[in-house]
Amino acid sequence: MQQNKDLLLENYNYDIPQELIAQVPAEKRSSSKLIILNREKQTITHKNFFDIVNILGENDCLVINTTKVVPARLYGKKSTGGKVELLFLNPTQEGPRYAVLLKPNIRKDHKIYFDDGYECSFTGTDENGNKIVEFNKKDVQSLLEKHGFMPLPPYIKRKDGLAEKYFDLDKTRYQTIYAKTAGAIAAPTAGLHFTNEIMDSLKKKGVTIANVILHVGWGTFKPILSDNIQQHQMLPEKYILDEENAIKINESLKSKKRIIAVGTTSVRSLETIANLTGKYNSDNELTSIESCNGQTGIFIYPGYKFKIVKAMFTNLHLPCSTPLMMASAFAGREFILSAYKQAVERKYRFFSYGDSMFIE
Repeated sequence: MQQNKDLLLENYNYDIPQELIAQVPAEKRSSSKLIILNREKQTITHKNFFDIVNILGENDCLVINTTKVVPARLYGKKSTGGKVELLFLNPTQEGPRYAVLLKPNIRKDHKIYFDDGYECSFTGTDENGNKIVEFNKKDVQSLLEKHGFMPLPPYIKRKDGLAEKYFDLDKTRYQTIYAKTAGAIAAPTAGLHFTNEIMDSLKKKGVTIANVILHVGWGTFKPILSDNIQQHQMLPEKYILDEENAIKINESLKSKKRIIAVGTTSVRSLETIANLTGKYNSDNELTSIESCNGQTGIFIYPGYKFKIVKAMFTNLHLPCSTPLMMASAFAGREFILSAYKQAVERKYRFFSYGDSMFIE
């Protein structure tokens, strides 16, 4: 029996010239390019992101992820002077013990030294294989806010002094303008294009704005290692939908507004909540969801039936990545890859600091 092509990892690969991988954000957030995919008509059009003010209207409900990225990458030194890099996996927890990714590995009980009198020791590993370090002070969050670097993905190069050069730029631009609740170690990058002016214009047009929170973890960069994508397991991430925003979404469902998710993190939150709490009418249409919070490890790939999301904003994703598979589940793998081919030809900027896509 022939295997479903949508389930094979190799079928999510595409050629991306290195020069199209954005290393810094666009000069202005809203000046990014926007590629628009219409699923019903199977059309691909090209605009600028600020054009969304003319695309969205009073029949739309925009759901944004208001998580805030913590500057969770910290550099210290060994007693020998060698440099050590820590990426905090749960940076908002109370100290002094933290799970981290550690480069390079150091020997157990050896110390790492930081600014302002902070130091930590590597004490062992947890049940998930993460390194555990213990600090001499409890208020590690203050250290991160003052000296931590934004946890940019590895394809954004910050070696040879570039991290210091772009320190202020990254702290500002690797964060959405509506970020509120600290906890993420990666930005919900589809939201990076929004400005206060765009949000105000959308509200004036009658677009409902609802918030969810999904604290993006390092699993967003976790590579898929199995040839069959069904064997991949997402790492769990915390999500929250409060009562106020559940009411906004339910009023939008009642009035038949289009639920538009900003980013794959908002999609994962909404679909998780719909799967857990959704109520349906006799036509099997979703009529309401409930406020809730928890951990989600939902992995959305072709074959998934969307319950609540009717359109989405998303960036241009890495080959063979889980966000690319989610976009393929929503629009069709071949349609997505044909759009990516056009984006390459038109020299779109790719990945976290890159351009935007709207799938309707």
